[in-house]
Amino acid sequence: MITNMTDETADTALDRVTTGIPGLDEVLHGGLVDGRSYLVRGRPGSGKTILGFHFLTAGAAAGDTALFINLEEDERDARANATSLGFDLAGVDLLDLSPSSEFFARDQSYSVFGADEVESDDLTERIADRVADLAPDRVFVDPVTQFRYLTSDDYQFRKQVLSFLRFLEEQDATVLFTSQRTSDSTDEDLQFMSDGIVELTYEDDARRIAVPKFRGSDRQGGRHGMAIREDGIHVYPELEPATHGVGFDTEPISSGVDGLDALLGGGIERGTITVISGPTGVGKTTTGTQFLTAAARRDERAAVYLLEESVDTFEHRAKATGQPLDRMRSEGSLAVEPVEPLSVSPQEFAQRVRTEVEQRDTRVVMIDGVRGYKLSMQGEGEDLVRKLHALGRYLKNMGVTVVIVDEIDNVTGEFRATNSGISYLADNVLFLRYLEMQGELRKVAGVLKKRVGDFERTLRKFEITEDGVVVGDPLSGLQGVLQGSPESIDEGS
Repeated sequence: MITNMTDETADTALDRVTTGIPGLDEVLHGGLVDGRSYLVRGRPGSGKTILGFHFLTAGAAAGDTALFINLEEDERDARANATSLGFDLAGVDLLDLSPSSEFFARDQSYSVFGADEVESDDLTERIADRVADLAPDRVFVDPVTQFRYLTSDDYQFRKQVLSFLRFLEEQDATVLFTSQRTSDSTDEDLQFMSDGIVELTYEDDARRIAVPKFRGSDRQGGRHGMAIREDGIHVYPELEPATHGVGFDTEPISSGVDGLDALLGGGIERGTITVISGPTGVGKTTTGTQFLTAAARRDERAAVYLLEESVDTFEHRAKATGQPLDRMRSEGSLAVEPVEPLSVSPQEFAQRVRTEVEQRDTRVVMIDGVRGYKLSMQGEGEDLVRKLHALGRYLKNMGVTVVIVDEIDNVTGEFRATNSGISYLADNVLFLRYLEMQGELRKVAGVLKKRVGDFERTLRKFEITEDGVVVGDPLSGLQGVLQGSPESIDEGS
């Protein structure tokens, strides 16, 4: 415990430098440590140079002197590319060290960073002179691995890059430098030299960012969500539920349907997770929507995330069942958010939900549904379930009431509470079921689980009408209902 307090004190005492990307600053617990050097690594197209643009322009906007040492493109192309990505480098000084035709015509190897050769070597003179003239607060070198081709061997490269980084740090500059890995050469030597590593990956159309090394300070581990949009890079940190929470009363809240509330022992408690399960078309989404409209009647804001159907379909069904979603949306008591398939990472989705909760005081959240979540999010099945679990824990800690829709495959036959292995996540499980009675397909509702408080252990007739959900009296005198083929147990029937 004492060690943790000491580390925390050391962290807060360090001067921080923003990366220009709020989500990445959050991962770094405030930003880069001032006066240190950091390696940005990743394959071509992963966003390394864009991250450098964020770093430089954020510094210029804050009044820092920013220097871009560019070793690939000439200055005109570099500034044009930055502009096309929405970055204005007008306040950034650019040192163009990109190869020219004259460079390729000369047959010699440069010793770039040797201290005894700084004055005699034209390239290092240009670097040293520019740094001396500017005294930059921030330096971005893109890519430092170009210097590998100007030295005689790997040993000289490592020695001279290390000298170069120390030279910049002695000028009190915070340095970002990128690497270009090839099949013939890795950047392992650069990883050892740096004070920290920011690693970008881009696989299967999914972008991630991680900070595997951050010397002298703490940071948030894991692989975080990342997206490149028109305004640059967005980073979505992994959700850590334990770091969030508020005090709240676990009072029961009504669905607005008397029979449903009776089944649930008076309603569902605030800050709990309710899974509504059932086969296709049975009425899961409509039932969940009842909790959204009930929130509006309590003057609370609710949000629904549609992962399996369009907004038009959702609103059309709600209108057909008498649920006033149009009015709720116009009054600001309901947010309806569609999620396009494979368009977001689970971290970005969690950030959207956090924004609703923390900035708009949303008190009820519905996720429709689990199968759509698995199909829509970038990632693998089991990992996505863990992400959904973390989101659920966060919402519970924030006192938000959560409704999750889960579709099961069986229309009748063997009973299954859920189809996605998420029953452990639920505080309450409300199931809707088809059954065949006298040649007709009927519906019933029941409660399988309720962690807080008692609940009714009978089944009730369930209908969806033009006035909404109707839950009738308890069924009696039947057995085999959960198998979908009830039999009468009344004598003489």
